[in-house]
Amino acid sequence: MNKLWENIFKFHKKETDSIDNILLKIPIFQDITNRELKRIKRILHQREYKKNEVIFNQGDIGLGMYIIVEGIVEIVCGPERQALAELKSGDFFGELALLDESPRSATAVTKAPCEMLCFFKPELLDLVKRDPKLGGKILFKLAWTIGERLKRTNEQVKETGYAGKKEQLNS
Repeated sequence: MNKLWENIFKFHKKETDSIDNILLKIPIFQDITNRELKRIKRILHQREYKKNEVIFNQGDIGLGMYIIVEGIVEIVCGPERQALAELKSGDFFGELALLDESPRSATAVTKAPCEMLCFFKPELLDLVKRDPKLGGKILFKLAWTIGERLKRTNEQVKETGYAGKKEQLNS
């Protein structure tokens, strides 16, 4: 094979392998087979964002979750844009929107150019309809992931003593 073509295909394979590795590290996709992973990748949307671009605003209706392939995203809250988290390649956010359409609880803004994979609720619902076994796996892992994040948040609240202060304010 011509070296030029060989290098092009190798680059593409490396990029695909990287996306596969990122997806398989996300709890929602950890228990799926290679065949199921290919099905998932076909319904993900690839998007690129510039530095300082808002992905979604606090209060927007949630449409889906975002997976950072490359870049940095900051999650901020309130008009003063208090930083809640800084996420990087391999991290994901917004997964609660796959289950409900509640307004976003924070704003997501890029701190560097970003490449993202987006998994939207309509595609998840269509997948559940077409392949209930795979859809069920993803929904179960999604519920588990949200539960784990809730437990971690509760632990952090306990550690800060905020819960006790709130009770004191209410008495």
